[in-house]
Amino acid sequence: MSPPAATFSDDWLALREAADHAARSAALEDELARRLAGLEVQRIVDLGAGTGSNLRALAPRLGIRQHWTLLDHDAGLAQAARARLAAFADAAREEEDGLVLRIGPREIRVDFAIADLAADPAAARGFGPHLVTASAFFDLVSGAWCARFAKAFAGSGILLHAALTCDGRDAWMPPHPADAAIAAGFRAHQGTDKGFGPAAGADAARWLGAALAEAGYAVRVADSPWRLGPSERALITTLADGTARAAVESGGVDEATAGDWARHAAEADACTIGHVDLMATPRG
Repeated sequence: MSPPAATFSDDWLALREAADHAARSAALEDELARRLAGLEVQRIVDLGAGTGSNLRALAPRLGIRQHWTLLDHDAGLAQAARARLAAFADAAREEEDGLVLRIGPREIRVDFAIADLAADPAAARGFGPHLVTASAFFDLVSGAWCARFAKAFAGSGILLHAALTCDGRDAWMPPHPADAAIAAGFRAHQGTDKGFGPAAGADAARWLGAALAEAGYAVRVADSPWRLGPSERALITTLADGTARAAVESGGVDEATAGDWARHAAEADACTIGHVDLMATPRG
């Protein structure tokens, strides 16, 4: 799920990271690891990398030697990623252009690059990757961008992996009379342009999968929902507030209704936020 008010702050990314990591499909990541296992150095590009959460989740599953390039448009998040990754690793060495991390037996080179992915869906190809991955990214782009992205990778032989793409199957317990109106307002807000054209939102995985299949990929999808309870109260409260604000901004819900819903949702006993993970492998 993307930040409810489309604000990609360091604080928001830190708040959601534990839920993200718990939700990811281990089966798809194990398959990625098997497919990359024969490479001496596994080259990986992360799209919209933020503070490096995707690397922290996936790198411990992959090979002994890895070379990651983290692409983002926000230089401030790239700086935060350096600090977070150095703190996460067993040991870290600063180099002029990046970091070298030691995580268990793994040596991981990390480079950082600023890229305008909206203008260039094929930007990752310039780094010669074996795998292009992203987390909580594709629901922000448009269906047209997904089609351009898939076409750019046709025939490349590059593995593709998209974790935590929202699918709209959200549920708050106990229910509230305004649940349907809030959900409709949130989805309308989610579909606004994030710089890539009208955002695909809950349709992203379906549109991306269809585009990749047309481009010659075999596509697998697995559910990866957040299942939140009282121990994730801070995340639930932030989601409730942001979802309500987005519904109001969409014009479909009045402030009084949204405020009442937000207060109720902030005390939810349980909250499920639907996501799916997708892996695409070149046919043949």
